[in-house]
Amino acid sequence: MKNILLIPDSFKGTMSSEQICAIMDRAIKQHYPEAEVTSIPVADGGEGSVDAFLQALGGEKRTLTVQGPYAFPMEGFYGVVKKTTAVIEMAACAGLPLVGDEMHPDLTTTFGVGELILDAAKSGCKTIIVGLGGSATNDGGCGAAAACGVKFYDKDGKAFIPTGGTLGKVAKIDTSALDPALKSVTITTMCDIDNPYYGPTGAAHIFAPQKGATPEMVEILDANMQHIAKVIERDCNMDVQSIPGSGAAGGMGGGMAAFFGSRLQMGIETVLETVNFDKLLTKADLVLTGEGKIDGQSLRGKVVIGVARRAKKANVPVLAIVGDIADDVEGAYDEGVSGIFSINRLAIDFKKAKPRAPEDMARTVDNLMRFAKRMGL
Repeated sequence: MKNILLIPDSFKGTMSSEQICAIMDRAIKQHYPEAEVTSIPVADGGEGSVDAFLQALGGEKRTLTVQGPYAFPMEGFYGVVKKTTAVIEMAACAGLPLVGDEMHPDLTTTFGVGELILDAAKSGCKTIIVGLGGSATNDGGCGAAAACGVKFYDKDGKAFIPTGGTLGKVAKIDTSALDPALKSVTITTMCDIDNPYYGPTGAAHIFAPQKGATPEMVEILDANMQHIAKVIERDCNMDVQSIPGSGAAGGMGGGMAAFFGSRLQMGIETVLETVNFDKLLTKADLVLTGEGKIDGQSLRGKVVIGVARRAKKANVPVLAIVGDIADDVEGAYDEGVSGIFSINRLAIDFKKAKPRAPEDMARTVDNLMRFAKRMGL
């Protein structure tokens, strides 16, 4: 084998995508020292996404002072790859770790995320990727929109910046003042969930409790989301509730669509497009991918399946190296996966298996490479 692509998801809580790529690379080179191995760390939109894109494509990290989740100044950042593509992770300035024990999703804002978006646009970026994940907010993306010029008015005609607790006071939205720098920019939002804007499976009910909301607060936040959705439909001509994933990151998914004209896309599809994966496949002999557990949910189009579908079209074999294998994964083979292999070598519980994971990953890849070499591949 002359050319191998590595594009594994992280094993959540065990190994990052970057770590797995490095382990795979070393194991492969022991058997195929002359092989060209291309590592593509997977970014899911959450914390670490900027670094993953920079490692995969090169580029630079830019820093600037923006508002944090409670509107206090802080140092935010984003990455620039391929010269004119910006990668922003909202966790950089609106993430849950930034609020510590002071979790109040009725008070937090995405304003800083908007500041990052606007800075990227004004710096000449023509494509902006915004990763949703790990947020401390429930403001429907209104804070980010306000940072970029969108105006929100209460019933008395007074402009204000809504938070999750004040969305119900919005009487009018004016998008005409959106900064002109954004009008020539294409924005893609990485979103791997399909929760709606509001309701029993919406932003407030599903995610706000993780951000510190009490049951009473959840009801208030959800009612506010329902209210702002109606105002958005009237003033922005968009039914955010009907958009799968609009409830992601406290409604940031819907806000990105309504205020920025962004499309919401599975994270792996965004990664594959950005790294020109289809072009890389034209000279690849093998693709190694993987995730912590492959199951029926994986078949919805997460990393392994997203990779396999494209590789299948190029007739390139795909090996999925995973932690656990569920019983309902036969559909993965129809999608283009050639084989699924678990790194778990012993029947032990997770607490004991976790520290072994890097070594077990190396041994599994070593084993597969020995087989491939023996078969003359």
